[in-house]
Amino acid sequence: MNTVPTMLSIRATAEKSGLPTHYIRSLCWQNKICFCRAGNKYLINWEKFIEFLNAGECEQKE
Repeated sequence: MNTVPTMLSIRATAEKSGLPTHYIRSLCWQNKICFCRAGNKYLINWEKFIEFLNAGECEQKE
């Protein structure tokens, strides 16, 4: 059975993760994390955000 993902606002994600809101907002603008927009609000998929933090940013080799 599929579960519904936990979607948090930027502020709630920042409070729960301990990271600054401006950093999380910049990750959204750079499309580095999984989010969706509801009007002006960014809703971040918490489970995918944790996966991103655990994996880190991958450097592309050219």
